[in-house]
Amino acid sequence: MIRTTFNKLRKVKDALPKGSSAIIAQEIGTITADDVRNYFNGTATTIEPGPDGGIVVLTDTRILEIALRISWANTNAI
Repeated sequence: MIRTTFNKLRKVKDALPKGSSAIIAQEIGTITADDVRNYFNGTATTIEPGPDGGIVVLTDTRILEIALRISWANTNAI
């Protein structure tokens, strides 16, 4: 489980190259690209009042972990 802010979650999404939602969904295999988009839009999670757009509690971190890996690879051009 990870607790983060909504704005930090959006920054991860904004750092992803186009088409990443489909890539993440395909890698996980049991979700759709729309599920990935909902994850980053906050509609698939509960947002508690707090700083930076609110506190998001992520119980399943697979999407975030893959997104961070893709973002890092894209930024570092590997």
